[in-house]
Amino acid sequence: MGPPGSGKGTVSERIVRDFGLDHLSSGDLLRSHIQNNTDIGKEAKKYIDKGHLVPDNLMVDLALKELEQRKSGWLLDGFPRTVSQAEVLSQNQTIDIVVNLDVPFETIIERIKQRWIHFASGRVYNLEFNPPKVPGKDDITGEPLMQREDDKPETVKARLQKYEEQTKPLIEYYSNLNKLQSFAGTETNVIWPVVKKYLEENFFKNK
Repeated sequence: MGPPGSGKGTVSERIVRDFGLDHLSSGDLLRSHIQNNTDIGKEAKKYIDKGHLVPDNLMVDLALKELEQRKSGWLLDGFPRTVSQAEVLSQNQTIDIVVNLDVPFETIIERIKQRWIHFASGRVYNLEFNPPKVPGKDDITGEPLMQREDDKPETVKARLQKYEEQTKPLIEYYSNLNKLQSFAGTETNVIWPVVKKYLEENFFKNK
């Protein structure tokens, strides 16, 4: 768990890489179903096209069907997002630990503000870490870079606020079950070694 832009994707990749877990991202799952035009995909697309969240029952169906096909340990990313989703998940699967990335909202807003993309190719630049050779231009085509609507500061603030409203109850839910472990920081490369050490010592001693 963690707000948009908190580094969930990077930390997930490293957990999967180092501990051999099966990575299940709700976003990837949804995109795959929509691309393949499945019944769930068609239903989910109606909500996404209107800018609404996909309803709990659809997300739960999607995730549980996928988990039933996976025998080894897995890592969920982006699901559950509500307490009702978490309750159904707990009834059907055993959760060992919930990793929560506690990154300040100011850090996230600043981080995402630096992200610009070349729409045609999907190439992503970060003005701080990997800026384009010519400011505002794609390295390969020389075409102008743009900022995704989702990455504009006012949109990011709104998304963070919505995340906080939805997630507070979920954090409380997993805290009450003694399943939540939070890792605070402003840089993924600083948070990650602490996450890794915790998982090694508590869940993967033989790895």
